[in-house]
Amino acid sequence: MKFGVEIVGVTAAAFLALLGAAFAGDDLFRAHMWVLFFALSVGAILLMRNTRFGAQAVATDTSGYLDGPIRYGVVATVFWGVVGFLVGVLIAAQLAFPHLNLEPWFNFGRVRPLHTSAVIFAFGGNALIATSFYVVQRTSRARLFGGDLAWFVFWGYQLFIVMAATGYLLGITQSREYAEPEWYLDIWLTIVWVAYLIVFLGTILKRKEPHIYVANWFYLSFIVTVAMLHVVNNLAVPVSFLSSKSYSAFAGVQDALTQWWYGHNAVGFFLTAGFLGMMYYFIPKQVDRPVYSYRLSIIHFWALIFLYIWAGPHHLHYTALPDWAQTLGMVFSIMLWMPSWGGMINGLMTLSGAWDKIRTDPIVRMMVMAVAFYGMATFEGPMMSIKTVNSLSHYTDWTIGHVHSGALGWNGLITFGAIYFLVPRLWNRERLYSMRMVTWHFWLATLGIVIYAAAMWVAGIQQGLMWREYDEQGFMVYSFAESVAAMVPYYVLRMLGGVLYLSGGLLMAWNVFMTIRGNLRQEKPIPGATPALQPAE
Repeated sequence: MKFGVEIVGVTAAAFLALLGAAFAGDDLFRAHMWVLFFALSVGAILLMRNTRFGAQAVATDTSGYLDGPIRYGVVATVFWGVVGFLVGVLIAAQLAFPHLNLEPWFNFGRVRPLHTSAVIFAFGGNALIATSFYVVQRTSRARLFGGDLAWFVFWGYQLFIVMAATGYLLGITQSREYAEPEWYLDIWLTIVWVAYLIVFLGTILKRKEPHIYVANWFYLSFIVTVAMLHVVNNLAVPVSFLSSKSYSAFAGVQDALTQWWYGHNAVGFFLTAGFLGMMYYFIPKQVDRPVYSYRLSIIHFWALIFLYIWAGPHHLHYTALPDWAQTLGMVFSIMLWMPSWGGMINGLMTLSGAWDKIRTDPIVRMMVMAVAFYGMATFEGPMMSIKTVNSLSHYTDWTIGHVHSGALGWNGLITFGAIYFLVPRLWNRERLYSMRMVTWHFWLATLGIVIYAAAMWVAGIQQGLMWREYDEQGFMVYSFAESVAAMVPYYVLRMLGGVLYLSGGLLMAWNVFMTIRGNLRQEKPIPGATPALQPAE
């Protein structure tokens, strides 16, 4: 039987999960093992039925590449994106209208890390895995290494996402800054990530193209560095092998520094380096122009990966962290502005000779806007790392506005552009179902980001000013409760921005679904997309 080994493995894992559910030492671990048991049971049933969707997808591969996992990855990216945006709107609504907190599973404290992980690791992670598999095959002229190992990476990552998400709602976390999943999920993710590295690096090593294209440099640095960050940050000792509880290997200020070494470099390599790999492949392909400066792209790569790793301490200004370490993080953050803008300039100038495509191609427009937001976010970040600025911005919603202008603007828009590029090619369609929908998606997303970020910028500055306002006797003029009450209008605006962004995501999901089905919407061409013929003189 084709799937015999897989069925035995999944069934054995389901049996072990059932044992854990029956004999675990604490209630939370038992509940989570029941979730794992049902997830693995569904997987075993699908394998035994020998489902045809994957087989049909591989059968349609005429390129000689392994595109089946990429197709599944694109669909998963769209699905988890909509889920993450929806949960984001929910928690924005909870902050504006606190009675929407539903105890115990859907209160803000449990749903907030679910939103963060769904958007970053489920939406962004699937986008990175899918696009990296696509790019490394095309630029290496080689099929993915490891045979079905790429399928293990995809399904293993989905299992991690489901288990992490249900763990957040159950309250199973390490109770640290990023509310990481517990120790057994950390181990599983490490196994999946090592398999990902083997597939990607093996494909590069067996390449038929002698040159390693720069996008693969960024993807590889993202894979290797995230593995290092994940292992070190999640070093922990479990209470027992049948318990969800564990003790971190770090404590006090060492724990804080490790957390922000992980946190900022997750931004630097997961949300920056990986997505720059997307930029360096999909923008040149979509505009049909070479990268503006290949030499600049190499300088951008080495400067970025050297400087980023030192910038984490800027999150710990005015804390117990030694002052020299705070200053070190600030200095490297300011230096980081230069390579970041070098990459932005390289991305934008790739349109040299093709600037008209911004007017006629909504996918190019989306990609260009993404690079613009990358430039804005990578200027704002170094500026906020300066201690005097940080004294106003830290712990306020200004930081939230900064993070979301980068995440929604840079990561979201470049991912949307890559999805719109990939879907017709992966499913052998003439074009997307509707280019007009792409235009609507662009404007809904852009307007949503602007409303969201502007509201949070104003809210954060107002918070910081209220907190530092003292009277002549040295007492605070405003109580903390008064500063919270003043934020309500801004929180309503943030929710509105999130609704607009979610609406764009739903349009994308429908557009992708109809494209996969093979439908083409009859619509007038975008003005200027087809040059008007001129009479001969």
